[in-house]
Amino acid sequence: MAVKRCPASIDVVEAAKIRIRNVFRNGLPVYMSFSGGKDSLCLSQLVMNLIQVGEINPVQLTVQFIDEEAIFPCMEEKVKEWRKKFMLLGAKFEWFCLEVKHYNCFNELSNDETFICWDRYKEDVWVRQPPSFAIRNHPMLRSRVDTYQDFLPRAYADGITITGIRAAESVQRLQSIATLTRTGKRITKRLQIFPVYDWRDNDVWLYLSKEKVDIPEIYLFLWQSGTRKRQLRVSQFFSVDTAKSLVKMNEYYPDLMERIVRREPNAYLAALYWDSEMFGRSTTDRKQNEKGKEEKDYKAALLELFSDMDGNFQTKHKRYVAERYRNFFLSVSVIADNKDYKAIYEGLISGDPKLRSFRALYQKIYGKYVTTAKKREVMRSGQ
Repeated sequence: MAVKRCPASIDVVEAAKIRIRNVFRNGLPVYMSFSGGKDSLCLSQLVMNLIQVGEINPVQLTVQFIDEEAIFPCMEEKVKEWRKKFMLLGAKFEWFCLEVKHYNCFNELSNDETFICWDRYKEDVWVRQPPSFAIRNHPMLRSRVDTYQDFLPRAYADGITITGIRAAESVQRLQSIATLTRTGKRITKRLQIFPVYDWRDNDVWLYLSKEKVDIPEIYLFLWQSGTRKRQLRVSQFFSVDTAKSLVKMNEYYPDLMERIVRREPNAYLAALYWDSEMFGRSTTDRKQNEKGKEEKDYKAALLELFSDMDGNFQTKHKRYVAERYRNFFLSVSVIADNKDYKAIYEGLISGDPKLRSFRALYQKIYGKYVTTAKKREVMRSGQ
């Protein structure tokens, strides 16, 4: 689906304020997802400013932090700071340390597809201990079954949730938000509103600077280690966004890797093979490592994988993902080249439990085909 961007008569900050005011004017409880990351800090600062000038009611607000156990120390400290700020303003703050499922890019290397945060059976190797005030259980939680995306909408369906999701972060989010707008909707089926959805990276950093918002030091460490601005994303350690930075961050947190490997033994592979086919990375280091080697026939490699689905994909969910990839592979076989097959192969073997890479590949390969077809049509009509 093509996405058309339209200019507005106000800037993104004013637009976000209008959206937040409208949410609170409904009179319903408002739940704000908070992570301590840059986008979340922007949303929180906007909400706090509106509370302080009396434009929204803090009694309606409950801030919710899902503590995923494997987080950087500075993120924990930053969330604690904001917890105090919101509670002093009269809002509630719920800090959850629950046994929820979390996809783990390292677990794709074994038969286990999920990481259980705060796993009761692995308490002796937890990355860190939960704070004393944390909520450890909830009557609406299906412990060890739910992800937090399952749990929160079910447990808090009496109100509206606002979150710092932005369309600029991924093609999938852009398409999803564009679909909502195209159909005349401004709220998801899970009663979510995204007040800063149209902010770009530069908008985020500029707002944080102007408002003098103190950011977690992990962003500075990532920048110092050579991470590009577009890649300054921080999440739970075993998410693909953060996993690649673990080795670099060991310089700033000397015992970090030891604690991580104790909790998730496969994590050591990040240090050894991050710039390799195993993780599907297209980095300069990988290109240098593979320089001079004969190019692999990725179409043949895919055919080999798909020839034994049960043997190569040994869990129900892995087979489901592989079937989606196989169907896609068959549908693009007449237009794909070896570069496309390489992207499909690496998306499959590096693990794609949420099918994010799959959706991006769909847009990329078909988009390339449409663009090439249009160019050929123009050339033919010009002859």
